[in-house]
Amino acid sequence: MTLKTILAAAALLATTSLAQAADHTVTITGFSFQPANLTIAAGDTVTFVNKDGAPHTATAKRGGFDTGNLSRGKAAKITFASAGSFAYFCKIHPSMTGSIKVN
Repeated sequence: MTLKTILAAAALLATTSLAQAADHTVTITGFSFQPANLTIAAGDTVTFVNKDGAPHTATAKRGGFDTGNLSRGKAAKITFASAGSFAYFCKIHPSMTGSIKVN
């Protein structure tokens, strides 16, 4: 195998890996996360968008991520690098809950 072939194969793999990553959206509206339960692939990103008039957070119950306070119209992106289950809630309104399963 030539160096040119190896570099071409590496570039193809890198492009394929990037193309497979997806961006999902969780909308915060009506004092709830929509969707409340989401299944994604490792490497995917979730964008939390606050459409409520009140500020909210999306905070992992066992640590791992926290969007910080999101006022109306603000968003935060979280990338999930590895598999696992992540239950989360709003620190300001703890009755607001959701979960993300990463395959």
